[in-house]
Amino acid sequence: MKELQEILRAYEAVKKGEGKAKLATIVKVKGSTYRRPGARMLIRDDGTSVGALSSGCLEADVIERAKKIMESHDAVTVTYDMTSPQNDLWGLNLGCNGIIQILLESLPLSVRSPHLKFLSNCIAEGKPGVIASVFRVDGELKAAVGSHLFLAQDGKIDEDIRNPVLCAALTKDCLDVLHSKSSCNKEYRFTEGIVEALIEYIQPPLPLFIFGAGADAIPLARMAKELGWTVTVVDHRPAFISKERFATADQFTLARPEEVAQKITITSNAAAVILTHDFSLDLELLRVILPSQASYVGLLGPSSRAELLIEKLKETGFTPTSQQLSRLHAPIGLNIGAESPEEIALSILSEIQAFVNGRSGGFLRDHSGPIHG
Repeated sequence: MKELQEILRAYEAVKKGEGKAKLATIVKVKGSTYRRPGARMLIRDDGTSVGALSSGCLEADVIERAKKIMESHDAVTVTYDMTSPQNDLWGLNLGCNGIIQILLESLPLSVRSPHLKFLSNCIAEGKPGVIASVFRVDGELKAAVGSHLFLAQDGKIDEDIRNPVLCAALTKDCLDVLHSKSSCNKEYRFTEGIVEALIEYIQPPLPLFIFGAGADAIPLARMAKELGWTVTVVDHRPAFISKERFATADQFTLARPEEVAQKITITSNAAAVILTHDFSLDLELLRVILPSQASYVGLLGPSSRAELLIEKLKETGFTPTSQQLSRLHAPIGLNIGAESPEEIALSILSEIQAFVNGRSGGFLRDHSGPIHG
């Protein structure tokens, strides 16, 4: 997510100055590849770029291709076949044994790119969306490579495909992807020809709420921002929530536990981390946060402490449901032997990342399937 945010900032900078730019997007992969569909790179006409499409091996060739067609308004799809023994012709020789297809499209500077405008809106509003990107057209079908359909969470559709039949098919699949939250490639066969598109789920930045602004919350907030997440720090002590202590945090909320429900809206895609180190504060925060929509609730401290907190909640009249308790991660974090605040932050963020992606967080060497599968 941070990479995409940097691409958007770079595009705005290009628009304010003079020059041209291309956007390279991985639209389809087969076999083993470093990046997955949806990875992007912005390429300026001076050859500089923002973002990455591989481990560094493809970028130079993609940049050269982009520079050669910088004056053209037409989009093109480029294929890199790493399964071929000839892949060393590009100086790649990756040994990844995969095929990558990359869509190169122009970025208008006189007006905002609809593609990047849609992505920017998803980030700014914190709402998901879906982009259908056409990258292959065979036959006489009236559709252009590089055309898009955009589906917002509220159902609003924008498109520049200008083909009602194709738009109807794309819309159906975009709605499916919005529901499943899983991107996919789709091929459409019509009498006039064949179209292939990437149906891409756009996940907005993960909202992270940190309750407790102690010393261990500082690296957690900083490192979460490195991932591109939206960070809110909550504490009842005015001196503890400041830009001096949390330079990268997006928001600060001054609130005691009993005020949290009135001052904060925790959405279903949010993660909440409790780091107060105070039993009574943790007790009241759990009373408020467990019934919220937060998909992940993390609590610092040993399991025995968490069990005691749950018992105290029951004694005071609040019995968490099994569904609420299933969202509680206590002790918080992955078991990596963390000791320092930075190591603990790494452990916590790693667990949240694994949870969001539906992974167990184990060693990749013990994973039998595809890394990205």
